[in-house]
Amino acid sequence: MSDKEKKQKQINIELDEKTAEGTYANLAIINHSVSEFVVDFISLMPGAPKAKVKSRIVLTPQHAKKFLKALSDNVSRFEKAHGTIKDYEQPPVPINFGPTGEA
Repeated sequence: MSDKEKKQKQINIELDEKTAEGTYANLAIINHSVSEFVVDFISLMPGAPKAKVKSRIVLTPQHAKKFLKALSDNVSRFEKAHGTIKDYEQPPVPINFGPTGEA
């Protein structure tokens, strides 16, 4: 591929200040349907009776699979550089997203 073709395929991605700050989340809940994956990122504080969804990302199944691969690749590279990430066992968190749906 020539340099000209590479330049034509580049995407200019902008990152505003607020987004660049990031949002802390220590819990993710993933749901899916036939056409999309929904990932809710949540900040859950110990002992607090409530938690808020801080961000929701909606992906197509194809993009969810690409994201899974990219995240897996990055975790592998991180562990090669810094050692194995410990996975501490924690009790399951009872989650209530409001009333359950009815058909």
